Amino acid sequence: MTQPQTIGVIGAGAWGTALAQMLASDGRDVLLWAYEPEVAQAINAEHRNPLYLPAAILAPTIRATGNLAEFAGLDTALVVTPAQVLGKVLAGLPQAPRDLVLCSKGIEAGSGRLMNHVARDASPGSEIAVLSGPTFAHEVAAGLPTAVTLACGGGLAQWERLAPALARPAFRPYYSDDVTGAEIGGAVKNVLAIACGVVVGLGLGQNARAALIARGYAEMLRFGEALGARAETLAGLCGLGDLVLTCSSTSSRNFSLGKALGEGASAAALMADRRTVAEGAHTAPVLAGLAEARDIPMPIVAAVDAILTGEDARAVVAALLARPLKAERDGAERDVPA
Repeated sequence: MTQPQTIGVIGAGAWGTALAQMLASDGRDVLLWAYEPEVAQAINAEHRNPLYLPAAILAPTIRATGNLAEFAGLDTALVVTPAQVLGKVLAGLPQAPRDLVLCSKGIEAGSGRLMNHVARDASPGSEIAVLSGPTFAHEVAAGLPTAVTLACGGGLAQWERLAPALARPAFRPYYSDDVTGAEIGGAVKNVLAIACGVVVGLGLGQNARAALIARGYAEMLRFGEALGARAETLAGLCGLGDLVLTCSSTSSRNFSLGKALGEGASAAALMADRRTVAEGAHTAPVLAGLAEARDIPMPIVAAVDAILTGEDARAVVAALLARPLKAERDGAERDVPA
């Protein structure tokens, strides 16, 4: 009889803790790495993570540790650190598991690399997969139905290892081999969620928010296809699905950040005061720079970057609306035929 895979989760924020809870729902032992010693202590002593996921009573088979060396003997690790420290954390693994499943959504500042490129450099002996989709941590922890994209860089062989290890009755992965598409969907939607929050914070109405989602999705497609992603991937759970979720609810950290910006709060104050990371704030300037360098029109992303650097939100939105009128064709803005 085949032995079940041994699994760990690297990162005990809300999303990492929720994934550990989901994996432990069938009684499996799950190792959870926590950066903060007090988080590891609370999980082991009280079966709770009061700092990041206070409402959840965690399974007793979850064991927290602050020692990355304990992951050396595991088959699979889900990596759920903030995107900007993912490479540093993986470099601290003395021996990486065979499969690394990246659950962080972002683009590395400075290098402009996607997370799978960061992980391949830090852990060249591991096969890389990306898990992404419309997932609020508190719902996954509560066992509510969730579907995600599991993009496997190792193809079907890796999928056949990972799918049985990750799937649960209320957690359904769908196969893809488009790692780039899965990553770009998750990174870009965070920035667009900030934009939608700004629209709501400014009181511009639901019409404007819906239009922004549609035009933002067109920007996601343009950028993704320019980097080799497939449109069908971005039309799925990890692109459009995640975009709709995070652009619609204050349960999204990025949406909440945008809403506060639209209401007049300063970006510097908001970022300094946040223990949990709104990844879109780190991704926006990198994404805007990459788009400009490749001549990919992404006006909404550029607008978010401008607001995050201190420009007045209402003035930025007014400038966005004042751009020359265009035709909408194949999801893109084009000049109107004469």
